[in-house]
Amino acid sequence: MLIDPRPSDDPALTLLLDLALKELFTRYPDSPSTHWVDPATSFLVALEDGDGLGCIGLMPVQDGVGEIKRMFVHEAHRGRGIARRLVASVEAVARHRGATSLRLATGTRQPEAVALYESLGYQATSPYGKYVHDPLARCYAKLLT
Repeated sequence: MLIDPRPSDDPALTLLLDLALKELFTRYPDSPSTHWVDPATSFLVALEDGDGLGCIGLMPVQDGVGEIKRMFVHEAHRGRGIARRLVASVEAVARHRGATSLRLATGTRQPEAVALYESLGYQATSPYGKYVHDPLARCYAKLLT
């Protein structure tokens, strides 16, 4: 498996992002949250034999803080540690770009994501930005060392 940066128009990334949104809309059909991602977000894609297995985005680092977006592993490839490797890779990229911490938002209907982030040392934090008034959002942060 290779984890590699990909442009926003990469076919493997596009397919993974479409699947991620489909899953979000399935889990949160009545959610008022928007699923917009800053176009300046850069993405890493986990690939095997040319197939996209999973992806993770990093919004631009500002004031030492990076934000994880669209962490997703294709359902057929879950349970193989791909998500852990994607998070470790994006943490390394964030450090390289000057981040001293990362934050993210997930949701109450994504218990596997909550368990993953907590197992990787992310701590629950107060909601930020568009998540402040979203009762389904769970926000996390981690200091990068």
